[in-house]
Amino acid sequence: MSQSRPELSVEFFPPKNAQGEERLAECLQAFRSLGLAYASVTYGAGGSTQTRTLATVALLQKRGDFPAVPHLTCIGSTPEGIRELLRQYRELGIQKIVALRGDLPAGMDNPGAFRHAADLVAFIRDFGGFEVLASAYPEVHPQAENAVQDLHYLAVKVQAGVSGLITQYCYNPDAILQLRDALARLGVTVPLTVGVMPISNYEQIARFSAQCGAEIPRYLRLGMEALAQDPAGQRELAADLVARQCALLLREGLPGLHFYTLNQAEATLAITQRLGI
Repeated sequence: MSQSRPELSVEFFPPKNAQGEERLAECLQAFRSLGLAYASVTYGAGGSTQTRTLATVALLQKRGDFPAVPHLTCIGSTPEGIRELLRQYRELGIQKIVALRGDLPAGMDNPGAFRHAADLVAFIRDFGGFEVLASAYPEVHPQAENAVQDLHYLAVKVQAGVSGLITQYCYNPDAILQLRDALARLGVTVPLTVGVMPISNYEQIARFSAQCGAEIPRYLRLGMEALAQDPAGQRELAADLVARQCALLLREGLPGLHFYTLNQAEATLAITQRLGI
């Protein structure tokens, strides 16, 4: 591991009901000891969770355990709507935003004024007052024509005003290191934070991975399948494997880890404990 303590952050999704709110509260309590840099809050396709995202962000800001960083997607949105959201986030004291293109909602044909994440990044930059983070795909965005095009668009996004990148989760550390080196050759020097997906439910993660283009290495898949009747054993194996990957990447100088928690604390804490954090 690197000499300095890595920056840690987490991602939550807005709870849908009272049970979800209780689970989120338990997560917030469990993560207090980690000294998180921030907690990001997701935003559904076409802003489908806009109200709940705003409410969750306001809750995190009020609690004050760690800063809230809202996700903001632009596809199918209007400049007026984005501007109003930015105004509300400014009033809440938000300092960072994760800018994403997002997916076009079902039944909608017109992407609107924003076609790419870079358009949203530039819009937020011109609005002023926010640091902008964005995503990066170590294994290539599933909708990119090829790896060269994907890297080009990533560089364009950074040039539009991004100050830091968070990777899509990836169980192949070499892919993340290759992305880091490719960005460096292009002169892109913003920090590249490692997106980490803990595995508490392997079947769920396998479905997610098939949808978003994240590869599950053969050794991990076979290990999980061998423990199909032993969920506790799956969780232990997954925590060991993911923690080793995180440690390798931190030794390589990657500055931080961003955990996609799925509003559960146990799997993330199992990894940080193995890292000695």
